This record gives sequence, C-alpha cells and structure tokens, in this order.
Amino acid sequence: MIPGINRARRRAWLMGAALLALSALAVQVQAAPQYRIAHEVKLPGDDGWDYLTFDDAAHRLFIAHGTQVLVLDTDHLTPAGTIADTPGVHGIALAPDVGHGYISAGRSGTIVVFDLKTLARLKEIKATGENPDAILYDSATHRVFSFNGRGRNATVIDAKTDAVIGTILLDAKPEFAVADGKGRVYVNLEDKSSIAQIDAQHLTVSAVWPIAGCEEPSGLAIDLTGQRLFAGCDNKVMAVVDAKSGHTLGTAPIGAGVDAATYDSGKRLAFASCGGDAVLTAVGTAASGGPEAVASIPTQRGARTMTLDEHTHRLFLVTASFGAPPAATPEQPHPRPPILPGTFRLLVVEPAARQ
Repeated sequence: MIPGINRARRRAWLMGAALLALSALAVQVQAAPQYRIAHEVKLPGDDGWDYLTFDDAAHRLFIAHGTQVLVLDTDHLTPAGTIADTPGVHGIALAPDVGHGYISAGRSGTIVVFDLKTLARLKEIKATGENPDAILYDSATHRVFSFNGRGRNATVIDAKTDAVIGTILLDAKPEFAVADGKGRVYVNLEDKSSIAQIDAQHLTVSAVWPIAGCEEPSGLAIDLTGQRLFAGCDNKVMAVVDAKSGHTLGTAPIGAGVDAATYDSGKRLAFASCGGDAVLTAVGTAASGGPEAVASIPTQRGARTMTLDEHTHRLFLVTASFGAPPAATPEQPHPRPPILPGTFRLLVVEPAARQ
C-alpha cells in the first residue's frame, strides 16, 4: 500500500460530504417560501377589530371592526359596502348555498343575519350564551354554530329557517372553530388547552382532546386532505393534531401574540398571525413527518387576525398604529395601548414573484 493514499481518500470523501451538505442546505434555502407585504390599504374607523372572512365566490373580504363589518372588493382592494349595527362584532360566517351571512355581535348577544348579495340586514337571532364570538357555517348540515365565549357553549342555527335548534354545552371558553365538511366541527377550548370534536348532526361533543405542549389555543385551521388540525398557542407554538384520533403530532415555534391560523392546501402550509412579534409564521412538514417552521414573514405590530384566498395564495391581515398604554389600575392591570386615529389598515401578503 502506498503511504498516504488512505489519508487522501479520506480527505476527498470529507470534501465530497461537505459539498453535498452545502448543496442540500442551498436546496432547503431555495425551497423556503418567500412572501412579502404587497399592498397596504387605509381603512375607515378607529375601533378595534377581530376576525376576517374571505368570500371566494364574490371576491369579497369581510372585516369585523368595532360596531360594523367592512366589506372590500379584493380584486381592486376598494370598498364594497358596510354592514352596520353589529356591536362588539367578532366573526362572520358565510352560507352561500342559502345566500345568507351571519355575524356574531358579542356586545348585544345576537347573531345578525344579512343578504350575501346586497349586504342588507335581514334579522337578529338571540344567542343562547353570552358573548357570541367565533362563528362558522357547516355546509354538510346547513347549520350555523356560534361559539359563545362567556356562555361557555355554542348556539346552533338552522340556516334554512334561521331558527335556533339547539345549544351545545362545552364547559370551557371556546375560541376559533373549523368544520371538515363531513359533519364534524372542531373548536379550540382556550382555558383547557384542548380541542372539542362536535357531531354537527346530533349536536353532541364526541371527544375532547388535550393538546400536548400547547397553552391557551386561539386560532385553528384544518387540512381537509390530510385530516390535520393546526392550533395557534399562546406559548409561541403551533400544535398539529390528528383530526381523527386527537393525537398531537408535534409542535413548531411561532411568534408571540398569535390569534388566527389558516391553511393553504395548494402550498401545503399552515400560517399563524402573530401580532406581538409582527410576524406571520409559515409551518410546513419536516422530512420526519412532524411540523416545522419554514418561514417567518415580517408583518406589522398588531396584525393578529387574518384570512386566506386559496386561489391567489394572498393572505389578508389588519392592524393599526398604537400610542403609549395608560397606567395600570387594579381594574385594568394590563391596559391596552390606544389606537391612533386614522391608522387602521389592511395588509395584503403575497408570495414573492419568483414563486
């Protein structure tokens, strides 16, 4: 054996391995999703805000804002109307097959029904619990579910008649909810760090699943194909849960101050809007099969609620600018900073052109 030949081969092997590792890293970097704020649109009003809902058929964006719902044409990013007199508005659910929309007005304890085409108010329905908050329409049963925060229950409405047909007791504070289109509804239980699975036909709670590693879940999204749930948690993680078994599949780090979550099936990405850290965290699937954070997209402070247009892959968020918070009091130990007048705005986040 010629002396030194093994050392030469070893050096060549190490160099090759290093080049392969760098090549793999480069591929990972190239594959990381790239998004940017493409548009900022000034919106009227200086009140607080909550959920956003996108109408895919009409290309309209519904924004819960103080005592009204703002409606925007998303093709032109221009006003399309207003639905007034919705005090303490939280969420908007759309039932296109019956031509109605439903708004949870937390302060008045009602669900406001409106015409989807004209945006005209049609009626009010009294909720069966205090502070109706998250609201959704289940197309499989043609029922509207209003989740009542202080009532710790859900009001169920038949969308064909607008009659209240039941109340589901949850014994917990419900947050955001999603439906699987097959008669199952899922809702985060914030104060129990759990997800409740609801039988939408029989109006019963089928199961309550603890979310391992998650504290105070708020936003919830669903991957209909993969049957996975994505819960945004207050302890800066997104938890992924098997929607059939309730087993927690893992967690991925996200920013602080999460409120909403959504899932883009075309991109195979879940998103968490984190207003505290002014980021939008994208969560994908690692080679191991578990969740991993694949991008931290800069947004703006306070941009904590959002919705998605799955066809264009655009994400819509709202925020405002803030002043200094007032001094703490025994009644308000953690006072919120005031919204500066004239600063309420829409952020449109889009995939970068090279994608």
